[in-house]
Amino acid sequence: MKKVLLLFILVFLTFIPVNAAEFTAPPAPDSALEYLPEDTDSFADGLWYVFRTALGKFQPSITKACGVCLSIIAVNLLTSVASHFTGTAKRTISLVGTVVSGVILFQATGTLVHLGVDTVNELNEYGKLLLPVMSAAVAAQGGVTTSSMLYAGTAAFMAILTTAITKLLVPMVYIYLCLSIAVGALGDQTLKSLQGSVKWLMTWTLKIILYIFTGYMAITGVISGTTDAATLRAAKLTISGAVPVVGGILSDASEAVLVSAGLMKNSVGIYGLLAIMALWIGPFLQIGVQYLLLKLTAGVCSSFGSKETSGVVGAFSSSMGFILAMTGAICIMILVSTVCFMRGVG
Repeated sequence: MKKVLLLFILVFLTFIPVNAAEFTAPPAPDSALEYLPEDTDSFADGLWYVFRTALGKFQPSITKACGVCLSIIAVNLLTSVASHFTGTAKRTISLVGTVVSGVILFQATGTLVHLGVDTVNELNEYGKLLLPVMSAAVAAQGGVTTSSMLYAGTAAFMAILTTAITKLLVPMVYIYLCLSIAVGALGDQTLKSLQGSVKWLMTWTLKIILYIFTGYMAITGVISGTTDAATLRAAKLTISGAVPVVGGILSDASEAVLVSAGLMKNSVGIYGLLAIMALWIGPFLQIGVQYLLLKLTAGVCSSFGSKETSGVVGAFSSSMGFILAMTGAICIMILVSTVCFMRGVG
C-alpha cells in the first residue's frame, strides 16, 4: 500500500510545472546595431563580423584625418618658406603658423574628444543594463557571493572611471591642448612645465584606477586560469601596443577573456560581449587613425618646419592617445567583468 501511495505521489509531481529562470541580454544601442551580426550564437564569428563591418565603414574617417594632416603640413611648409625669405619676421611667422595649426587641430580633435566621451557614456550605460543580468544568472546557479562581489566591484569601478573621465580627465585634455598651443606660440618654460604636469596627472589618474581594478579582480580570483601561452602572449602584445598609455595594464587582464573563450556558451553573455565591441570599435578606429596620422605628421613637420609647430602636433597626437586609453579602459573593464560572470554561469 505504501509503495502504491508513493508511486501515486511521484506521478502527481510530474504534472507540476517547473519554471526555470530565463535571462535575456539587454538590446544593444542604436549606434551598435549596424555592427552586430544577426546570428550571435558564435562569439568568434560574431567578433569577426564586427571587425569586418567596422573596417568597411572606415574610409570616411581616413579621408577626414588625412585632410587635417595635409592642412597642417601645408601651413608648416608655407611658414617655413616665408620665414626663409623674410628673415627678420621669422619669429612672428612661426607664431602665426603655430596658432593656425593649433586652431585647425583643435577643431578636428574636439569632435573626436566628444566622440570618445559619448562612447564612454554609452558603454557605461549598457554595462549598467548587462551586468545585473549576468549577476542574476550567476546567483540563480548558487553563486550568490561571487555574483555580489563581482557586481559590486565592477559597478563601483565603472562609476569611478566614468566620473573621472567625464569630470576630470576630459577637461584636463582641453587644458593640456591649450597649454600646448601656448607653449608652441610663446616658448615659455613655466607653461611647458605646467603642460608636463597636466600630462603626468592624466596618465597616472587613469593608471591608478586600472591598477586597483585589476588588483581587485586578482584578489577575488576571477583573473586566473591557463590558456595557450602563444595565444596569450600575442593577445597581450596586441592590446599593449594598440591602446596607448594604459595598454600594458589592460593586457594583463586579457587572460581572463582568453581563458574563458571555450566557456562562451551563454547566449546572454555572447550577445553582451559583441554589443560592447560593436559600441567601441567604430569610435576607437576613428580616434586611432587620427592618433597615428598626427604622429606621422609631427615627424614630417619636424623634418622641414619649426620645432614649435611639430611640438603642438605631437601634443595633439598625445591627446588622441589619452582618449583612446579612456575608451579602451572602460571597454576592457566591462568585457573582463562580463567574461568573469560567464565563467560563473558556465
